[in-house]
Amino acid sequence: MRIAAIVAAAFLAASTIVSGQEQSTPKQAVLALSKQDHTLSIIDPTSMRIVATVSVGDDPHEVAASTDGSTAYVSNYGFGRFHTLAVIDLVKQKQLPFIDLGALEGPHGLDFADGKVWFTAEVAKAIGSYNPATKKIDWIMGTGQNRTHMIYVFPGAKRILTTNVNSATVTILDKMDHSAGLAPGPPPGMQPGGGPPPGMRMGPPPGPPEGDWEETVIPVGHGSEGFDVSPDGKEAWIANAQDGTISVIDLAAKKVVTTLHVDVPGANRLKFTPDGKYVLVSPGKALVVLDAATRKVVHRLSDIHASGGILMRPDGSRAYVACGHDGYVAAVDLKTWKMVGKVAIAGPDGLAWADRK
Repeated sequence: MRIAAIVAAAFLAASTIVSGQEQSTPKQAVLALSKQDHTLSIIDPTSMRIVATVSVGDDPHEVAASTDGSTAYVSNYGFGRFHTLAVIDLVKQKQLPFIDLGALEGPHGLDFADGKVWFTAEVAKAIGSYNPATKKIDWIMGTGQNRTHMIYVFPGAKRILTTNVNSATVTILDKMDHSAGLAPGPPPGMQPGGGPPPGMRMGPPPGPPEGDWEETVIPVGHGSEGFDVSPDGKEAWIANAQDGTISVIDLAAKKVVTTLHVDVPGANRLKFTPDGKYVLVSPGKALVVLDAATRKVVHRLSDIHASGGILMRPDGSRAYVACGHDGYVAAVDLKTWKMVGKVAIAGPDGLAWADRK
């Protein structure tokens, strides 16, 4: 019996070692959140096999990966009850200390750009950025809109887009030259009454040291939530969940140029394919595919009950779609428009791509 026990223990140890080797995080991975289990799954994007699952705290909604693919950030939403971002080491597959956002409650939308984590805070009606290098929130900007929900940050972080669900608007923030805008206070030498000293010449007021922001608020459809920017940066397409429509914004003109009546009520996510030819929308009952040039629906995949996040594989071969009601994430071939794989996730929602450098 003793020999049998020793052999069994040795076999178990060997199996554990092999399993550990097989379960290491792949260089490229799909990250999928479970709102039901409060976890982040690290998934092999080809085999659609979960290689690790990590706890992320209550009510996770969105996830973004750092540029080097080593770290994931997760918003703990709670409809304004929570104010933290979970941090996950994707290599060691473990949770790191939470980021406390303080009064910036209701974090939801996330993006990683310019070395920073950018987030929305619905209750605070604001967006902000967190710098992992300094471990500080280094910028906050109010939108004045209700339920500022999702966020997209352009390369260089000089233009930011948000959707504002209950205000039925989109906010465009453009960073201005440092010489523009209003001064934060009177310049040195001003008299107590506010006027300059006798003989002092006054030029235009200087702006904030790092530049001011110009805010443009654009009315769109009701329930404006999921959106994406075309790969050429010329248009933003907004899914209006309550109207079942899509608003198309010309980003140069900063205005809606057309509204597409494409029967997508409840749509909460929308993504362009990497080549810009197609737009995928998740309204719950099906995965809807539009031709970006003709702006017409070309596929309505009724077997894929897309109700959450949509993620594009960078090489354009696959899309990954959260099917929350069915409890899985589906892999969709972007040439055949067929589901080619799936992985069970309880209540999946936010998805992200991690590419470790």
